[in-house]
Amino acid sequence: MVSDSGPLLSHPLPGAVGLSHLSAYDWAAADGVRGGSPHLHLVCTEAYVVTGGRGAVQTLSPDGYRDIPLEPGTVAWFTPGTVHRMVQGGDLRITVLMQNSGLPEAGDAVFTFPPEVLADPEAYAAAATLPPGGGPETEAAARRRRDLAVVGYLALREALVAGDAGPYREFQRAAARLVRDRVPGWRELWRSGALATAERTGAQLDALTDGDPAYLAAATAYEAAPTRLGGYGMCGRRDEYALAGTTLPYQGEQPVGQALPAVADVPRAPGS
Repeated sequence: MVSDSGPLLSHPLPGAVGLSHLSAYDWAAADGVRGGSPHLHLVCTEAYVVTGGRGAVQTLSPDGYRDIPLEPGTVAWFTPGTVHRMVQGGDLRITVLMQNSGLPEAGDAVFTFPPEVLADPEAYAAAATLPPGGGPETEAAARRRRDLAVVGYLALREALVAGDAGPYREFQRAAARLVRDRVPGWRELWRSGALATAERTGAQLDALTDGDPAYLAAATAYEAAPTRLGGYGMCGRRDEYALAGTTLPYQGEQPVGQALPAVADVPRAPGS
C-alpha cells in the first residue's frame, strides 16, 4: 500500500516542476539588445516552451557562447551553471518549466552582477531586491537590476568568446559561495517536492508489483489559473501561479542571504 511520510508539498505539478509564463522585457540594454537579466541556476534545469513571437536565448557554458533562436514551438533548456539571457525579438511569449519547484524562487538563481557586487552579500541583496508592488518604482528597479546584470554578463561573454573561460568559472564559484548558507533550506524543499514525488512513484510501482492498486482510490483532478499577472521576473513580465512549492515571491523579496522559511511556512501566495 502506498503511503506518504514527511512534510510533503500538497498537489505538486507533474514531476514537482515549477511553472510560469513570461513576456520578455522590451527594454534595450547597453549593447542595444532588448531582453532580460542574465543569470544562472545552481541546481535547477530550466526549460522554455515558446508560445508566441520571436526572439532568442543567449547562453554561456563550458562549450562556449550560443545564440539559440526562439519561435513558436521551440523548446530550449539549460542545465545548472549555464548563464542565460532571454532576448526579445517581437512579442516573445514563453511558458517556463523549472526543475525542483520552489528552489529557483528560494534563491537558486544568481544574477551576473560584476565581481565586486557578487563578493559582497549585502551589495548583492541590495542590487537584486525590488520594492514591493508593481508601479513605476518597481519597474525602474527591475530595469536597473537588468542593466547591472548585463554589465557583468558582457564581460563574461567577451572573455569566453576570446577563449578565456576563467571569468566564467570564477562567476560560477562566486555564485556558489553566495548561496552556500541557503542550501539546508533548499534540501528541505527538494525532499518535500521532487524527491518525495519520485519516491511516491517508486512506492506505486512496488504496489503494482504486489498486485495492490488500492492507491488509485485517491485519484482526482486539480486546476489552477494565474493568480498574479505581469510581475517583474528576471527575464520579463511574469504570470504566476499560487501552487505548492511553485512561483514563490522571488523578485528580490527574498534575496540571497535572507533566512529561508521552513517548508511548513513556505508562502502559498504567488511571487525566470
